[in-house]
Amino acid sequence: MLKQNLDKLLHKNNIALSEQQVNLLIDYVNLLAKWNKAYNLTSVRDPNEMLIKHIIDSLVVSPYLSGDKFIDVGTGPGLPGVPLAIINPDKHFTLVDSLGKRIRFLKQVKFELNLTNIDPIQRRVEEVKEIYFDGVISRAFASLQDMLSWCDHLPNQNGIFYALKGQYPSEELALLQDTYKVENIICFNIADMQADRHLIMIKKAQ
Repeated sequence: MLKQNLDKLLHKNNIALSEQQVNLLIDYVNLLAKWNKAYNLTSVRDPNEMLIKHIIDSLVVSPYLSGDKFIDVGTGPGLPGVPLAIINPDKHFTLVDSLGKRIRFLKQVKFELNLTNIDPIQRRVEEVKEIYFDGVISRAFASLQDMLSWCDHLPNQNGIFYALKGQYPSEELALLQDTYKVENIICFNIADMQADRHLIMIKKAQ
């Protein structure tokens, strides 16, 4: 049933994946639902709800990723990093979170799904020294100001900040410093999701 629902959602949102990738996404949702009972990793309890609120919501970012080395800051249970890693086996995702239980879960995900392109790290993002990523991704992590302040050292010269937001963050954008410039703002119309979703792409001003 879960797989049928995911197939429908992928079709409605024009996302084409291989059978193996679909199966891995289902395995991830099942693991998340199982661990969530004990670890409280997400407020979304229903696996079918996770498909739209976590999986599809993560996958829509994929076409905009430029480069092959990314860091997902404040990744929580691996969102959007794990779904993006599953459908982009040629890209590498460092998943950073300060909570041990989330990183333990992600290490289990890496092991059970044999995801060689994720690297879960328990650390505050300010303490991450492995720098020069092609992209710094955040979803429900912090305000744009805090994200840029805490993650300023992470992107390479052409690196992009990818901030996944709900409603259009006009107030946060108005407060952006001149040292940063907005590259692109994408408004997603995600089928079956009753909420606004925006991707804000920001670069350091040269």
